[in-house]
Amino acid sequence: MQKLFITALIAASLVGCASVPMGDPKRDAELKTFTVPASKAGVYIYRNESMGGAVKMDVELDGQAIGQTVANTYLYKEVTPGKHTVTSKAENSDSVEIDAKPGKLSYIWQEVKMGVLYARTKLHLVDEAEGKKGVLETNLAATK
Repeated sequence: MQKLFITALIAASLVGCASVPMGDPKRDAELKTFTVPASKAGVYIYRNESMGGAVKMDVELDGQAIGQTVANTYLYKEVTPGKHTVTSKAENSDSVEIDAKPGKLSYIWQEVKMGVLYARTKLHLVDEAEGKKGVLETNLAATK
């Protein structure tokens, strides 16, 4: 069964990647300056790997859908400072809680893992250097 899944995953990656609505290129460039108003906090959720490229993953912030990712995309949301929960949904669901600080940015890497019938997801809160690198390797997907 695992060999079948790996074969299907490779085939899907070779055939082409799924797509999601993309964000405005000017907004993408603006967000890659990594600034946020002093009274707000910013959250980047990025997916900078091609594994499972044909799989869309839903992302929620505090239980509200904010968009979908595919390979090499990211989502961004400004939030009020305080505790927030980011959830990613694929074959499974995974959540991470952040304590957003005023004027600060949080970076969450959305890892793609092998599942039984579909890709699985795992969220990781990463440091600023790793987060900026990951965001710079990706393109802005549209948010809701």
